[in-house]
Amino acid sequence: MKAILTQPQSPLISAPDALIETTLPDPTPGEHDLLVEVKAISVNPVDTKIRASAKEARVLGWDVSGVVRAVGPAVTLFAPGDEVFYAGSITRPGANSELHVVDERIVGRKPSSLGHADAAAIPLTAITAWELLFDRVAVAEGGGQGQHLLIIGAAGGVGSMLTQLARKLTQLTVIGTASRPETAHWVGELGAHHVIDHSQPLKPQLEKLGIPEVGIVISLTHTDQHYAQIIDVLAPQGQLALIDDPASLDAMPLKRKSISLHWELMFTRSMFQTPDMIRQHELLQRVSQLLDQGVLRTTTGEHYGRIDAANLRRAHGLLESGKAKGKIVLEGF
Repeated sequence: MKAILTQPQSPLISAPDALIETTLPDPTPGEHDLLVEVKAISVNPVDTKIRASAKEARVLGWDVSGVVRAVGPAVTLFAPGDEVFYAGSITRPGANSELHVVDERIVGRKPSSLGHADAAAIPLTAITAWELLFDRVAVAEGGGQGQHLLIIGAAGGVGSMLTQLARKLTQLTVIGTASRPETAHWVGELGAHHVIDHSQPLKPQLEKLGIPEVGIVISLTHTDQHYAQIIDVLAPQGQLALIDDPASLDAMPLKRKSISLHWELMFTRSMFQTPDMIRQHELLQRVSQLLDQGVLRTTTGEHYGRIDAANLRRAHGLLESGKAKGKIVLEGF
């Protein structure tokens, strides 16, 4: 099968050999696995981080839409011919390849209303956003009345999905941040009640909206840069959740306000084979239904053409620039 490999420790995506095209043996599905023909993928910040730190050549890619071609002996949820979408496991080879194997317990049925490219934009960010909102900070569906949610970096992949979930499935007042006119417009289109600029002081902008403090902050990028301001705008007994990787994070300043801290990694369930691993199948099934019902929309921001090393290098470069809006998708080999 065709595949795209990263080379060991490739910090510069501008290098022509940072990602290379190769041929690898076709994978064989294990007991609970699906063998999927990859139709489309999307690119996430995790791809760039692993590319820059990988100790050996490996296939990246953790967002897939495709068709099941074969199943393992213990598979019960899917059959050959089914169209599926999923994010895969970070402990296994990624999906920048023509064929891919994945545990059925973290796979959902592709939304029938979406093509493969738009479906590939969804899984990793939908799982991350869902787990942040409903598992980590434990907002109930239909709940949150009278509460404010501030999303730092609302125009990115996770932010684009989190904004929709919070607006459509809860009664939270949603405040998203974006620093450019085009990204601010995007966040507003996705349902944020208010959009403010994270490149400017947060508190005066919130006070101008008549919101002196917020109960929940979900920080998706540059948490260390915004940390003091986040603590300042959080209400006593508020909640802070994050997904990025600050070089350090001192929890002591949270004590005075009894702020709770929550970290989210959507790969945790598959990495540790947790007893509730099938929850990711269930939530992708729900997200698929919500997309087909028109409650949610795809978060595709850019379609970069076919799946090859050159287009993946372009996608990594845009993500590393910090200027991506929504998700970058690629389709076909």
